[in-house]
Amino acid sequence: MNKDVAKAEATLHRVVPASDIIEQEDGFRIVMDVPGVVREALAIQIEENELTVTGRGGCATGEGVRPVHSEFCDVEYARTFTLTDMVDKDAITANLADGVLELFLPRAQAAKPRRIEITG
Repeated sequence: MNKDVAKAEATLHRVVPASDIIEQEDGFRIVMDVPGVVREALAIQIEENELTVTGRGGCATGEGVRPVHSEFCDVEYARTFTLTDMVDKDAITANLADGVLELFLPRAQAAKPRRIEITG
């Protein structure tokens, strides 16, 4: 790792992003604030029963632009959720818009409520 990259890594603030988890009939929604994070700087990974979201926020820079105070720039967001067997891990989807990440975690087929017909 070169010296400039190491210095940038050392100055990143790590933040646990605010999140809501919403249960609905067909699954769960996780809504997470990740301001300043673009799709390319966002990673969502599942390892065993943990879903981890990481992302780096950035701000526009250029000639004549100097941040005076910033809380979204040079920030690394990281949050881990433990998944249960109620979630179909292979069907999780994600959408990022306007600094808000929304994950949909569908219920596993075995966890979906079902009606049992009386046959006799």
